[in-house]
Amino acid sequence: MKNSLAYQPGLFQGEVVGYSVSRIKNEDTHDLIRNVHYAHRLPSISHSFGLFLDGNLVGVVTYGTSASSTLARGLCGDEWAKNVLELNRLVLLHNEKHEASRLVGASLKMLPRPSVVVSFADTKQGHEGIVYQACNFIYTGLSARFVDPRVKGLEHQHHTTYAHGLTNAEVKEKYGAENVYFEERSRKHRYVIFVGHARDKKRMRAALKYQVLPYPKKEGK
Repeated sequence: MKNSLAYQPGLFQGEVVGYSVSRIKNEDTHDLIRNVHYAHRLPSISHSFGLFLDGNLVGVVTYGTSASSTLARGLCGDEWAKNVLELNRLVLLHNEKHEASRLVGASLKMLPRPSVVVSFADTKQGHEGIVYQACNFIYTGLSARFVDPRVKGLEHQHHTTYAHGLTNAEVKEKYGAENVYFEERSRKHRYVIFVGHARDKKRMRAALKYQVLPYPKKEGK
């Protein structure tokens, strides 16, 4: 498996000399994820890659096992569930033009094969997933509507921290019904791409259970 990719002329749109992408240690992503990414928390990380400019780390992308077994099975069925990876953090220090697509595009080439890669663009953050469109991901629509339990006094924590594995009724029982309220989860644009040899990509694509839809665009564009 290749562990780094130095850019060659013409390989990426808007090529700028000095960029490279390499596999990095998971802990090397922590500072940017905690301090720059809007979620400010670490996900489950299996694979980490860094974008370097003249040797300086200017961006990271991480992939991990999806926290939702339903999502893993629901993308392409049980046969491919173990091959599902979620692109769960993409963080850029300066977010210069084309940096995101350079990093994602190169990192995909270094992932285990075959892989079904899924990622989400949060509508609450005003994201449409432009980087995934630039990298030729398939768009499969918005995530389902959900409400998440919130506990008074614990609003600074993500709901999975205090409600992991609990039903809404069990959360109420644990923290007291008077202390629990529910907040609608922001919907997310869902993107999928297949990594592997042509035969495997064809099989994964045929197994995809979601309808392929046109890319979303900002209003007025």
